[in-house]
Amino acid sequence: MTEANDLAEAAAGADPRIGLRAAVALRRLADALEVLQVDNARRQGWSWQEIADALDVTRQAVHKKHAGRPVPRQEG
Repeated sequence: MTEANDLAEAAAGADPRIGLRAAVALRRLADALEVLQVDNARRQGWSWQEIADALDVTRQAVHKKHAGRPVPRQEG
């Protein structure tokens, strides 16, 4: 987690150029992690409502954002 910690420190720093670049990198990381975990949840049979509750958003919001991708297959 060193990279994420470094990005968080940079985002909170005094140099806006570095801070803004770090904020973008953190946003991209968070988006990628959300996709990964939504896929994990769907693979495990979670409903859109359960996912929405975990993300603290509405069912409609999470469905609109993630429903276009196929449910990933179970590995193994």
